[in-house]
Amino acid sequence: MKLLSVNHLSKRYPGFALQQVSFSVYPGRIMGLIGKNGAGKSTTLKSILNMVHPDSGDVKMFGMDFYQHEKECKQQIGVVFGGVDFYPLKKLSSITAVTRRFYSAWDQEKYEHYLKLFDLDDEKKFKELSNGMKVKYLLSLALSHHAKLLILDEPTSGLDPVSRDELLHIFKRITADKARAILFSTHITSDLDRCADDITYIQNGNVLKSADKDTFLRSFDHLRTSEDKQPLTLEEIMLRTERSDFDETAL
Repeated sequence: MKLLSVNHLSKRYPGFALQQVSFSVYPGRIMGLIGKNGAGKSTTLKSILNMVHPDSGDVKMFGMDFYQHEKECKQQIGVVFGGVDFYPLKKLSSITAVTRRFYSAWDQEKYEHYLKLFDLDDEKKFKELSNGMKVKYLLSLALSHHAKLLILDEPTSGLDPVSRDELLHIFKRITADKARAILFSTHITSDLDRCADDITYIQNGNVLKSADKDTFLRSFDHLRTSEDKQPLTLEEIMLRTERSDFDETAL
């Protein structure tokens, strides 16, 4: 069963429009949502979560219409948005005490397991954490109520290479049980080269392609030149596609 199905999602702003976005996320898989800054990745995630109300389209989670069963669906998802600072002067234990009240399936033992795994001290104040540790704390909250679907917006942005590598390994472990899935937006394509199973590419508010990673890479073979001896990477695909789009606009 699909954990997430996005169908013809649209949202219009002055000067920008998210248009007919469709893709699906399956258990045991990591879906990478890629696109340059301003392409519509965050708008897509916020529309899925009803943080901004889409103009049209529908979203299904766990077989339910998300907008009609938002409360039930949110009990089964974990959301991590980069740059969230919560209450910087509060201790992690205080933030957790409030957060846990929202989830009927909160598992304190699981939470303490992730604190230990991520080497987090919940007596520290949020502002005292590094960017990498902040993401790990948010993941700890997301995973401590048995979330089946994690929705992550630029979680590795601004992290050092070691912290990014560690998080990518964590993401793979999360989906290893084949019961959970991750939707992971980023413009750092090298991260997805290493951990993604599926790719959805958004360009100017439109889905250019959504497929498993191997199929996705093959579908852009037409961008290869005689000088390319190896298949194109995600970064090369993005660079050549965006450059082509820019050149056409300029002409």
